[in-house]
Amino acid sequence: MDKIQKIKSISIWIFLVPFLSVNICLLLITQFHSIFPDQEHILWNTFPYIDGGASISRVTRNYPNWLIFKPAMFLTSFLLIKYWIYNREIIQFFNKDHKYIKKVFFFGISSAVALTIHSIFLGIKFDNDLYKLFRRVIMLSFIIFELVAQVYLVATFYSFKNKLNKYINQKYLKIKLLLVSVLILVAVFSIPIISLPGDNFLGFNLKFIKHSLEWDYFLGIIIFYLLSFKMWKKKN
Repeated sequence: MDKIQKIKSISIWIFLVPFLSVNICLLLITQFHSIFPDQEHILWNTFPYIDGGASISRVTRNYPNWLIFKPAMFLTSFLLIKYWIYNREIIQFFNKDHKYIKKVFFFGISSAVALTIHSIFLGIKFDNDLYKLFRRVIMLSFIIFELVAQVYLVATFYSFKNKLNKYINQKYLKIKLLLVSVLILVAVFSIPIISLPGDNFLGFNLKFIKHSLEWDYFLGIIIFYLLSFKMWKKKN
C-alpha cells in the first residue's frame, strides 16, 4: 500500500517541523538577543519544559521568531490534513465501514483547521479580552481535537491489529496506546490547575506550572507522530 509509505514519510515531518521551529525560537529568544528589535521581549536562562519560564506563545509570537514559527505551523497544518486523509484510506482498506472512521477523519481535520486559524492570528495583538479569549479557545480546540483524533485512531487500529501484522510493528502501537492514555490522564488532572483564576494558589506560582505543562503536553502530542513513523514498516 503506497498510502502507508506516504504516512510514514509525512509522520516524521509532522514531528520535526513543529519541534525544530519552536525550539529554534526558544534558542533565539534566550541566546541571540541582538536580533530582537524590542528588547523587552527577550528571555534569559530558561528551559520552559522544566521551569515554565515562558509560554510557547511568548517565545514564538514576537518578531523575528514568528517568521519561523508561523510558516512552520501552516506547513504542519497541511501535513496533518494529508496524514488524516491517508489514515482514512488505510482504515477503509481494512474495514470500509468501521464505526470510528468518520470520527477519526472529523477530529483529525478539525485539529488541522484549528491550528491554521491559530497560526493566522499569531503575532497579531489586540488589547481586547474577547480577542484573547478567542485565541485561547482556538488553541484549546486544537489540543482537544488532536487528542480525540489520536485516541480514535489508536482504538481503530487496535480493533483490527491482527490484520496489520505484516504492515506495522505492534510494539509501537502499544506505546501509542500508552502515550494517549497518559495524555488523557494529564489533561484530566490539569483542568483544575488551568481553570484556577490568577497565578498563585497555596503559595505555588501556577503560571510556571501552566507553562511547563503547555511545553510538555506539546511534546507529547507531536511524539505521537514520531511513533507513527516508527510503527509503520518499510516497504518490502
